[in-house]
Amino acid sequence: MNTLALGPSWLDPDYLIQTFGLIGVLVIVFAESGLLIGFFLPGDSLLFTTGLLVTTGKLDTPLWLVCTLIVLAAIIGDQVGYLFGRKVGPALFKRPDSKLFKQENVEKAHEFFEKHGPKSLILARFVPIVRTFTPIIAGVSRMNYRSFITFNVIGGVLWGAGVTLLGASLGKIDFVHKHIEAILILIVLISVVPIVIEYLRARSQSKKAATRDEDTPDTPPSERGRHARR
Repeated sequence: MNTLALGPSWLDPDYLIQTFGLIGVLVIVFAESGLLIGFFLPGDSLLFTTGLLVTTGKLDTPLWLVCTLIVLAAIIGDQVGYLFGRKVGPALFKRPDSKLFKQENVEKAHEFFEKHGPKSLILARFVPIVRTFTPIIAGVSRMNYRSFITFNVIGGVLWGAGVTLLGASLGKIDFVHKHIEAILILIVLISVVPIVIEYLRARSQSKKAATRDEDTPDTPPSERGRHARR
């Protein structure tokens, strides 16, 4: 199976799996789930391709074992991210930007966590970049550890096993094999839809807030006091 590299060859799912095997998949899932340097890794398309390769026999490992190991790597990765967040704390928000670290990624994850609460650990699994920083933000916020473990496990199972099984199921369809490049691109596009929606929503809210401010007349303090007495 020849796939289209979505960026550099070392980020192409097929290249990564063929070169590093299942161990490479587990390392990438672990890194993307909780290490700051893992936000750029191809999680969704990698899991989909892994399931597809298992179905076609190009990855000689039982599907149940692949799913189990991927789920464990995802859960442990989030666990490391949470502990890192608890240790680093607010200092993370003061860290300067670098080639592998952008303060805006932390802020996006923080807003996502604040908006969705504990369930963000599940939702973030399906959102690139956000899934890397959310467990860290949970640690910074000192989220209740028992709640964190619960949502971490649920999210790890739904994402890790779910996307892999999806790839294994669709891998049995000839159409998928003939159009694998388009399928992988579609997966990437779908995965960034939540980010686009959040961006457009935030932009819309900002415009509405600006419009309200413009429409509100500036009333002098003396006038406000006179109206209040009436």
